[in-house]
Amino acid sequence: MPWEIHGSAMQMQWEVKWFQYVKENMPPYLNSQRNKAGHTPEEIFAEHHKDLVKQGNKWLKDTSSSYSIVAALTAGVTYSTSYTVPGGNDQDDGKPIFQGQPAFTLFAISALISFCLSVSSLAAFLAIYSSRMQPRDFQRSLPLKLLFGLTSFFICVITMLVSFCAAHSFELGSYNNGSEHKVIAWYGITLLPLCFYSAAQVPLYWDLLRASLTTVPKPNQVGEDVPI
Repeated sequence: MPWEIHGSAMQMQWEVKWFQYVKENMPPYLNSQRNKAGHTPEEIFAEHHKDLVKQGNKWLKDTSSSYSIVAALTAGVTYSTSYTVPGGNDQDDGKPIFQGQPAFTLFAISALISFCLSVSSLAAFLAIYSSRMQPRDFQRSLPLKLLFGLTSFFICVITMLVSFCAAHSFELGSYNNGSEHKVIAWYGITLLPLCFYSAAQVPLYWDLLRASLTTVPKPNQVGEDVPI
């Protein structure tokens, strides 16, 4: 195969795109024609790719299961974080002590966004896990769900780190001591896990984007021969 495919599900997606491409460029009456064994083109395609569908099914379920566990843990952490007010509340009126400060506003907004996105990513991964995994689902439905789940989880991690840094800035109290550069360096270190995660997921993310946005295969790409 002339292009690199990340995972069986992405390979199955390309196969379905090729089948649809050929189907749309053939006379419509041929789509219902049967071969000597009495099979239609769709039945031949499904039979020929049943092993790839099983492999893609397993790959998607394993991937969704792994990410759903992490997304569930992240949702729990962000939920508890959103209800933990840095500095506590004023005993007189019950309002947060740091209410109105930019760091507190940043903490509140980022914590809420992180929680919403973690729940969204968890829902996307669970939707993949409970899908029927039919061949036609590999064309757009399943890859887009995985792409949405990964994107939501990626932004969730970013906003979670932002909320952590915003809340931790009250603990350090270093902005009044002339050590802003040290604080920025310390917070920069918290981005290392995000960098490692991003580097590991770039190939998968790129394949998902390329396969999902490409509607017609390139002319120089040749698919596998299907016995008639």
